[in-house]
Amino acid sequence: MKETDILIVGAGPAGLSAGIAAAKHGAKVLVIDENRKPGGQLFKQIHKFFGSREHNAGVRGFRIGEKLLEETEALQVEVLLGYPVYGIFEDNLALYGSANGVQSVKAKKLILATGANENNLCIQGSTLPGVMTAGAAQTMVNLHHVQPGSRVVMVGSGNVGLIVSYQMLQAGIDVVAVVEAAPSIGGYGVHANKLRRAGVPFYLSHTINRIMGEDGVQQVELVELDHFKPVPGTEMILDADTVCMAVGLTPMVELARMAGCQMVEIPSLGGVLPLHDEDMCTTNPDVYIAGDISGVEEASTAMEEGRLAGIAAAEALGYLSTECAAQEKDAIRARLNTLRSGDFGQKRADAKEQIVNYFHQGGKQ
Repeated sequence: MKETDILIVGAGPAGLSAGIAAAKHGAKVLVIDENRKPGGQLFKQIHKFFGSREHNAGVRGFRIGEKLLEETEALQVEVLLGYPVYGIFEDNLALYGSANGVQSVKAKKLILATGANENNLCIQGSTLPGVMTAGAAQTMVNLHHVQPGSRVVMVGSGNVGLIVSYQMLQAGIDVVAVVEAAPSIGGYGVHANKLRRAGVPFYLSHTINRIMGEDGVQQVELVELDHFKPVPGTEMILDADTVCMAVGLTPMVELARMAGCQMVEIPSLGGVLPLHDEDMCTTNPDVYIAGDISGVEEASTAMEEGRLAGIAAAEALGYLSTECAAQEKDAIRARLNTLRSGDFGQKRADAKEQIVNYFHQGGKQ
């Protein structure tokens, strides 16, 4: 059985950042991820980040992932890839799969950075070949250099839908339409405007009524919505061979439940997620969380939350003083406040404040 100071489940931006932050102060860190490549979503993000220089403005996502990997290697953080974590049990014992069968590791503290699952729509024709999530399409295009189709309809105009649509255009794929049920675009204008300049039509207050085809997607029927209710007689047909769903994410909380963490439902952050305090510590004092499991946000936010969890866990183990930890955590929280400013970010900031308040009120909503 392995033993470590801190076990981190998830080698995405949050998990790697947590490992780096804790290892810098001397903690022994083990990171485990079920994927064969580290970096999570970063390694299929070919677009440049924007914002401030301290949040990697102008740097492409996969370059940020490469930098995080270099830092983990320099700090001798152990990273196990292709190993799914099956469960967390008493005394912080985790079981994971490997080429040599089921293995175990015991940790003093755990940081869960398990991310989120993509949502999907259950409509007529949604099981046809050619219907997939936006993340699946992004993986095919950016990692494997395979076109998922030649004529794509994107459902959802959040940042994921907008960014993946533009990346498919860059890969030579015709984006027939972006379909959005709400009356306005959900993502940042900078992403939407790229598509508009490329001539991609947006169908706001519309949804897919059904997907048609024999052995795969051939046509998509749209219908107009009035207060999210279909308007009879407004149906229209688009020719397409691929439908991509970018309709939100749901935090992956299964391991947190096994660890006995109390849950709270915050729809604006993706649904049910672990209750946690300002240090990312859950109601199980040995378990911290970071990234989309704590509420669906952006990669930059996930990295900052990872750093916060890593420092807090290292502090709890005595690797840095309360004073030193407080300084670092205050700086991270200031950066998080910056990321959560503006029209989009303020909603997330308010939701995060709600969670912390619930935590200190004993979980009462």
